[in-house]
Amino acid sequence: MSEQNMAFHVGNKVIHWAHGPGVIIKLEEKELSGHTNQYYVVQMHDLTLWVPISETGEHSLRLPTPVEDFQKLFHVLASPGEPLPADRLERKTLLTERMKDGRLESICRVIRDLTFLSRSKKMNDHDNSTLERARSFLLSEWSVALSVPIQQAGRELKELLDKNISPGK
Repeated sequence: MSEQNMAFHVGNKVIHWAHGPGVIIKLEEKELSGHTNQYYVVQMHDLTLWVPISETGEHSLRLPTPVEDFQKLFHVLASPGEPLPADRLERKTLLTERMKDGRLESICRVIRDLTFLSRSKKMNDHDNSTLERARSFLLSEWSVALSVPIQQAGRELKELLDKNISPGK
């Protein structure tokens, strides 16, 4: 396996586009359907993933968001929420697109806007599950990138989101 062709190495902390943070624990060759491929073996809490080394782009691995980039994300979270479509199917489509793009900024917008929505309207099951999935993903990366306990990240997230509530609400 050529080290020069690999973006990541054993021991790197990485973020999987769907599962969040993990650590590359080894490199491994596996044969599937008659084809041999090289994989990053990524350990995430109680989950082990085999991610093809040749897989790149938005549905792959990336490094954790740099600490300095979190200031921009904090600004997004503390800014006023943008109204989401009133139609539940339009809202579901929009939220799904934001979640699938895998960018932490998009995930922060989902959290901000759904939190804003929840303050004025009862949310449906999809809205609630999307908000929970987005929060979990953000807090996991926040904890890894900023080296803080996940509970502290949760408190800080709540404080940022609460900046948009006036005392009378």
